[in-house]
Amino acid sequence: MSNESIREKVREEYAQAARRVSNQGGSCCGAAAPAGNPITSNLYREGETASIPAQALAASLGCGNPTALAELKPGETVLDLGSGGGIDVLLSARRVGPAGKAYGLDMTDEMLALARDNQRKAGVENVEFLKGEIEHIPLPANSVDVIISNCVINLSADKDRVLREAFRVLKPGGRFAVSDIVVRGEMPGEIRRRVELWAGCIAGALEESEYQSKLAAAGFEQIEVEPTRIYTAADAQGFLAQNPDLEKFAQMADGKFMSAFVRARKPGAASKS
Repeated sequence: MSNESIREKVREEYAQAARRVSNQGGSCCGAAAPAGNPITSNLYREGETASIPAQALAASLGCGNPTALAELKPGETVLDLGSGGGIDVLLSARRVGPAGKAYGLDMTDEMLALARDNQRKAGVENVEFLKGEIEHIPLPANSVDVIISNCVINLSADKDRVLREAFRVLKPGGRFAVSDIVVRGEMPGEIRRRVELWAGCIAGALEESEYQSKLAAAGFEQIEVEPTRIYTAADAQGFLAQNPDLEKFAQMADGKFMSAFVRARKPGAASKS
């Protein structure tokens, strides 16, 4: 598939997820993932979401909780790449407080409409949702303290461009702090294709060392990949159920596919709140 074909496929799947969220909720990486899969479950604590509209939680298509792991500080400016229904933006706005600001960036009109409605219901003012692609961030250079994202960068067909753009808009000393799907070590091609179909991640997850290399090539330093959920052979059995070699393939996928928190920093003076 071409880059544009991948983008349009992602756009349509997320539009469908937004349209049905009031009835069915959402799932990781778009419409393809089955309900209740181990990627999307139990990402947020009840205390975090008590004041978040139910539709924002239902539209969460993520694989982690970057707002909790990013250690956001009062007064910071945060940008969420691929903000979907807005849950991570609303949580970020609460963490940075009235002196800070949280931007959400999404390319899907239906998700933007849902996010803005959730913002209205939550009564949060220090939030702005922007339309655009994560490969072309519509913000000036050196304008953001922290970039977060939740299971979205793996969907891009041009991850190098995404990371260069993230680097551009971060202030010197700014932090890159995203949750994403990552592959650990080599995985047989057939297994990888089946795993990614199950997760709905159209463009494909990066291998751990490749992710680190791409961040370094974009200019980042202090790069870390911290597993938050490692998927087991038991998890694999659901998406390999139609394969006659189920047990063998499930064992081959065991421990190779994970949700991870990816940290990095733009060199320079630490950002100030």
